[in-house]
Amino acid sequence: MENNRLRRIQALNPHIPIHSAFDDAFRPFGRVLAGFDFSELIGLMEHKDVPADGNVYVASDPELEHTSVRTAVQNNLYGAMDIQIGYCNGRNSTLNGLEYHKCSEINIAATDLVLLLGRVQDIRRNQYAAEQVLGFYLPRGTAVELYQTTLHFAPCKLADDGFKCIVILTRGTNEPLTGPVERVSEEDELLFMRNKWLLAHPERKALIERGAYPGITGSNIEIRYDRQNWNEE
Repeated sequence: MENNRLRRIQALNPHIPIHSAFDDAFRPFGRVLAGFDFSELIGLMEHKDVPADGNVYVASDPELEHTSVRTAVQNNLYGAMDIQIGYCNGRNSTLNGLEYHKCSEINIAATDLVLLLGRVQDIRRNQYAAEQVLGFYLPRGTAVELYQTTLHFAPCKLADDGFKCIVILTRGTNEPLTGPVERVSEEDELLFMRNKWLLAHPERKALIERGAYPGITGSNIEIRYDRQNWNEE
């Protein structure tokens, strides 16, 4: 069934290459995680609401953090560094921006979703061409580690009722900066929040008005989905 769904997503989106997260094409960006039981986290997401419009991001959710898998994730995947477990739920369908952190990010798909990914190495003079972005389909229950050199942002939905994604990072990531940062390099223009460097698409005015750097060129990629038949399988 998952292969059928991937083929349908690809057919609806000929403007962008879309792969499965289980394909070799995903290897430069991250890896699929095995050996961890994320079922408790996914179950708790059942009552984490999707907003009526836009996305909601909660960096640290106490309920998700008081789960049995937290210790294993913190010790085995982050070398005993303190972590935060939160989520991003929403109705997004477009690229809008690309961010990166100086640590890996773990995404666990609580619904089917598509991630739009790029490589930090392809940023030139704080500009990144949207045509270099690849899409990756994550079926519900898939957990991936995104490497720190992977550009990413909010997932894209594959159903009218939106997407749900668990997000794990080192604690403090995505919190507001405590004050001005002295600019010593070109990259400093992209620093948006703590441990968060961000390029925005010029169409995403709300991000730019908040101080995001308008560094994405090309189209604001949109992921289309089958509104009629997807949930009937």
